[in-house]
Amino acid sequence: MDLQMHGKRYILIGGTAGMGLATARTLAAEGACVVLAGRDGSRAEAAARAAEAAGAKQAFGIAHDASAPGGAFAAVDAAVDLLGGIDGLAVTMGTEGMVPIESSDDVWASAFRDVLLATTRSVEAALPHLIRTQGTIVTTAAYSIRSPEIARLPYASLKSGVAVFTKGIAKTYGKHGVRANCVCPGAVETAPLAALRIQLAEQRGYPVETALERVMVEEWGFDAALGRPGKPDEVGELIAFLLSPRAGYLTGSLVNIDGGTNF
Repeated sequence: MDLQMHGKRYILIGGTAGMGLATARTLAAEGACVVLAGRDGSRAEAAARAAEAAGAKQAFGIAHDASAPGGAFAAVDAAVDLLGGIDGLAVTMGTEGMVPIESSDDVWASAFRDVLLATTRSVEAALPHLIRTQGTIVTTAAYSIRSPEIARLPYASLKSGVAVFTKGIAKTYGKHGVRANCVCPGAVETAPLAALRIQLAEQRGYPVETALERVMVEEWGFDAALGRPGKPDEVGELIAFLLSPRAGYLTGSLVNIDGGTNF
């Protein structure tokens, strides 16, 4: 399917690794222009080169921390300068909330900035530009907002805020032609889980291809219809579709991509 994105311009906050980079590769294959923002400048540059190799019309990597004061606005301003405007924003960062509720106020505050504030500020910064282009927004929450566990309660609580925020943006700015949707990934085999797969195979003597799945199901109680973690590219393709004109009547949606996880 042609996603009708050739020459369109997107900024990906958290686009230098994992699901964000996977999204960038899908956009690139459609001939889009992308700016990939992350904290690490060298990784951002490497991600931009990967997007170029995948077919991006233009690709830039920029070093900005959206969770820091002014960071999201600086990233969006840089993207607008580089591309001459933006047609869409995806925010895929936000992992620091994987902490216990007994964490200090400073840890909670850091999680708030990383998981929630980075998203809200990125959207706030992008909205004036997206109103001009009738652009699109995709944020990321998590499957766990429907079934929060005590070990990840700060994370799930803050990701719930992302979902509510996104719905509010969709309802408010739809009259301007701006669409906003929120994706809720389940377990996805980004770099940490990929590394754990190798480690578990070595420790348990399992085949690499099944080591992670066996431990997730047999020891962690992972209960998903597909019986496996997702792949970053599977999430990236969904985000790209939601950003595209092909999803033209989708807004305010909370879209699960969790392999049928049993909540």
